[in-house]
Amino acid sequence: MASTSAEIIAFLLTISGWVLVSSTLPTDYWKVSTIDGTVITTATFWANLWKTCVTDSTGVSNCKDFPSMLALDGYIQACRGLMISAVCLGFFGAIFGLVGMKCTKVGGSDQTKAKIACLAGLIFILSGLCSMTSCSLYANRITSEFFDPSFVAQKYELGAALFIGWAGASLCIIGGSIFCFSIAENSHSPRRGYAYNGATSVMSSRTKVHNSIPDKTPPKHFDKNAYV
Repeated sequence: MASTSAEIIAFLLTISGWVLVSSTLPTDYWKVSTIDGTVITTATFWANLWKTCVTDSTGVSNCKDFPSMLALDGYIQACRGLMISAVCLGFFGAIFGLVGMKCTKVGGSDQTKAKIACLAGLIFILSGLCSMTSCSLYANRITSEFFDPSFVAQKYELGAALFIGWAGASLCIIGGSIFCFSIAENSHSPRRGYAYNGATSVMSSRTKVHNSIPDKTPPKHFDKNAYV
């Protein structure tokens, strides 16, 4: 019962993490910067994996899509590939996790379902690592440009999408680890089989006890005249 509850908690954690990771792809604010001139004039620059935009004080946004994928910076291409891989892995991990849970009716025996649940945990851990790596790589580029005194272009700060991606990756890794422990719990608690030997009577049990006690009476020695 405890392992079933743990699997349900792990499934909820991983699904929540996968949803958060998936929501970071269309999120606008991967990096953001604000320029304040006067009280009236304010411009906000922000960018994600697909475009870069600027929004003025009136709420009007002017966006520019990134050029051809081959002309992009290497870190943006890597972040795109890692985030898409994280979303795809999370999708397959959710399917395997649903099949491997003990509360479902598919998947075969308990040993087979435990192996499937462990596989789902490994997939979710890999998905979380992909998302964590992508967000960390993007954040490292932002911080390195921000603290570089020789960088004269527009400097940005960390956006909300990065924190959402880190949170989703952490949930995927935690839930996947719980799924992996389910196979260990199943292997340490095997099912016991009981054999029924039938009812025995009181007399037969007494006979067995009597036969099991060795005869300690000394042997009798007869004189030779006793046979005459």
